[in-house]
Amino acid sequence: MKHYPHVAVVILNWNGRFFLEKFLPSVYNSTYPNVTFVLGDNASTDDSVAFVSEYYPTIRIIRNHQNLGFAGGYNAVLSQVDADYYVLLNSDVEVTPSWIESVVAHLESQEGMVAAQPKIRAYHAKGHFEHAGAAGGFIDQYGYPFCRGRLFHVVEHDQQQYNENCEIFWASGAALFIRASAWKEAEGFDADFFAHMEEIDLCWRLKRMGYRIGYVSDSTVYHVGGGTLSTSNPKKTYLNFRNNLTMLQKNLPFFTACWVIFARMWLDLLALLKFLAERKLRDAWAVSRAHQHFFLYFFRHAKKRNRYTAQENKRGRYTKSIIWAFYVNKIQKFSQLKGDNFK
Repeated sequence: MKHYPHVAVVILNWNGRFFLEKFLPSVYNSTYPNVTFVLGDNASTDDSVAFVSEYYPTIRIIRNHQNLGFAGGYNAVLSQVDADYYVLLNSDVEVTPSWIESVVAHLESQEGMVAAQPKIRAYHAKGHFEHAGAAGGFIDQYGYPFCRGRLFHVVEHDQQQYNENCEIFWASGAALFIRASAWKEAEGFDADFFAHMEEIDLCWRLKRMGYRIGYVSDSTVYHVGGGTLSTSNPKKTYLNFRNNLTMLQKNLPFFTACWVIFARMWLDLLALLKFLAERKLRDAWAVSRAHQHFFLYFFRHAKKRNRYTAQENKRGRYTKSIIWAFYVNKIQKFSQLKGDNFK
């Protein structure tokens, strides 16, 4: 008889009744034979928990006493879940019937691979990749994340151009498969991130421990995106700029971190000026606040450095500037980037 590792699909919810009502049926009807479903609730004030209790009584509900954000919320919930694999799934994701099987099989067959993501398409434009993950995440030398199928705001149409499984740098938190043992070894997300970039930081720490991260094209999910914070929300701008700097400080070698963060300060200043020119004053202020917070807590985050000393796996690192490639060289598709510029 074939062995199926125990998989726990864990959805973190905060006032998400609409998404749960719309997308839970597809998740609940997953065909994987050894799966349990968990709803982690971040102190919702709507009736989402009551809805799940009434219509999905077999789903386990774990309540957090307050809104701990994406990072802290998952840390608290997963500390109470026992499984071989965790699947961190956003509430605004529609899944396909066999979306679990191929990812788990790939992780089981690949030595050293501890986390992976499926192909992520856009729910409202199902022929296109979705911004938050697409066909796997990468990162450039200045810490800017991008994806196969998505460079900045340009999202590609899925024409099976990224249908081969491959090793990536980071897997999307919208549908993140991870071995429970690796999650515990890495001590989960950095709760100080609250939300945004915490999955990239986690994957980077795993790679510093020598592990591998994968993309599995045989599994497809459809993500709405912006379900909690829209892409134009100044709070999202603040969290992205703040957390990205913190991630660089934590994970780069000391001298590399010094010059990369120095360069990022100037690049962030250009972003701030661009926001001002577009009269997005709250976004400009968000960038300034992000820098203030970064320096205010600089020594707190410095203590988190050098925790992992194994040989770092650098696969998925782009050794050039993705900003230069996109805005100067006018490259708008991942496939146009030169392969020899990747580690």
